[in-house]
Amino acid sequence: MANLLEILEAGTRTLHSFSLEELKLLAKEIRERIVQVLSRTGGHLASNLGAVELQIALHYVFASPSDIFIFDTSHQSYAHKLLTNRNSSFDTLRQYKGLSGFSHPRESLHDPFFSGHAGSAFSQALGAAKRRDFLQKEGHVIAFLGDASFNCGLTLEALNHVPKNLSRFILLLNDNEMAISKNVGNIKKILSRLLNNPLSNKFTHEIFSYLSKIPCGQLLATQGQKITESIKNLVSSASFFEQFGLSYTGPVDGHDLQKLIHTFSQLKNAAAPAIVHALTQKGKGLAIAINNPCLYHGAAPFDIETGQFVSPPTLTFPKIFGKTIAEMGSKDPSLFVLTPGMIEGSCLKEFAQKFPERCIDMGIAEGHCLTYAGGLAFKKNLTPIVSIYSTFLQRAFDNLFHDICLQEAPVILAIDRAGLNGPDGVTHHGIYDISFLQAMPNLVIAQPRNGRLLKELLLTARSSSRPFAIRYPNRETSEEKDLPEQVRTIGTGEILIKGEKVLLLPLGSMAATAFEVRRLLCQKGISPTIIDPIFVKPLDEKLLRETIPSHDLVVTIEEHSLQGGFGSIVNHFCLHQFDQLPHILNIGLPDRFVQHGSNSDLLKETGLDAESISQKILNYVYRNYLMHQR
Repeated sequence: MANLLEILEAGTRTLHSFSLEELKLLAKEIRERIVQVLSRTGGHLASNLGAVELQIALHYVFASPSDIFIFDTSHQSYAHKLLTNRNSSFDTLRQYKGLSGFSHPRESLHDPFFSGHAGSAFSQALGAAKRRDFLQKEGHVIAFLGDASFNCGLTLEALNHVPKNLSRFILLLNDNEMAISKNVGNIKKILSRLLNNPLSNKFTHEIFSYLSKIPCGQLLATQGQKITESIKNLVSSASFFEQFGLSYTGPVDGHDLQKLIHTFSQLKNAAAPAIVHALTQKGKGLAIAINNPCLYHGAAPFDIETGQFVSPPTLTFPKIFGKTIAEMGSKDPSLFVLTPGMIEGSCLKEFAQKFPERCIDMGIAEGHCLTYAGGLAFKKNLTPIVSIYSTFLQRAFDNLFHDICLQEAPVILAIDRAGLNGPDGVTHHGIYDISFLQAMPNLVIAQPRNGRLLKELLLTARSSSRPFAIRYPNRETSEEKDLPEQVRTIGTGEILIKGEKVLLLPLGSMAATAFEVRRLLCQKGISPTIIDPIFVKPLDEKLLRETIPSHDLVVTIEEHSLQGGFGSIVNHFCLHQFDQLPHILNIGLPDRFVQHGSNSDLLKETGLDAESISQKILNYVYRNYLMHQR
């Protein structure tokens, strides 16, 4: 049989012309395509394998883009991409200038929104439906939510705002009992009761038995599936959703194409907003992903035959963080670790296994996580460490201000994925946090250049009894075990190598790049000094006052947006410290959204590779030398 995906993309047949058996073959083909590509590129594997039939059924019943599909987070939208004319380019997934791993409006009309953070789809869908109705447009709005979406406060806020007169609106709840890690909290329990309510099962079974014994009862019992489902809904937690004006349907088998198509077709012309509760298996079709759904949620390239990851394990900043806090937890019973749904991603598994009472997964609820940490730190006799990705910290800005910094709570923010996060792209780059962190009184901000310094900063933060933020990227690093560890004096930098004329101030892991820049500049007769500031706030003002006047040019280098970044802090310092301003060159990420690709490709594109940096410095020196000569 010809490749069904190729037939769809060629336009020789439409999805609606496929028989049920062809749709089943298409689901198999899509899974094979996803596994084939992700084995080379890496990406969100298990979640996509579990959502194939749901997306086929949606596209069979509805007509994107006139019917709007909004994916929550959208990391599970690969089947949607394949069904919307992106099969031929699917090999470029998460690659530089290739397909995004998330919804991307510039990539396709079938992707209405950029979507990389959880919890936003319901609110966006309500807004899109209001726009449609106000402008008297046609079409349906369908929001594709994972069960973890209901951990998010934003989803619950949207639930509280469903209009009574809303039509052509469907929430599809993809329930695989998993977010990235196992779901947590009371919302999870409510959804679990929907799956198997003993009271309603017993009740409906008794009704079924009774009907079978009375005249005409067998016919009623045989035809009464809808009746028994309705009775079950009356005594089950389905009423939870119906209290908010949503007509509940389910649970339905999320892999039964015939049932899904029938369900969506029945709801297509419903006069009220509906929620369809579908049960799916995360990782379906790939045994190793089914058995290891967390590990294969965001998979690295792997061998299809064995399932083993191709890349050898490397020592990364998150791994050193996880190991260090486990050691600290053994010595310090007052140490707690909190995370908004990122136990595995943040390398917290060892700590969680050793100290389950002191490791708290808050689910995808960043604001709650930070405020909870502030409460835990009350009276300063307990020390919470909040392990959170930089891009997700953005969602808890006010909680950081009001519930940690204002309260002077000794909370340690371990800010993972600080910097570019290559293949995940625009929604996941951690390149804006310094801009809002630096505005917070009482907050220390630091960034280590290597694993040893990360350990030292964690010890320093623990001993400081004040709000403390440590930024670090998700990339390979050295540990430098041969050097003794020390508690650092807050606001103290370090001269890495002395030179003359040009002073390089690289932030964090850009120190390694700075040494390569120095090598290139030495070939041109310039031997720069390199200082690792370590602390973004407070700066080592004493060291800078002593060093800057003896150099002709100060160069800040950061893997962060130049708008409000480390360079702006140095500029402000120089403006207020020196009567004659030094020449300053700020090198960082431009004021635009950086797309996806390998980190090396993105660094080169944005001028943050060693060759580009050294050329910028040479151009600056040459230009200002000529100006001086005139």
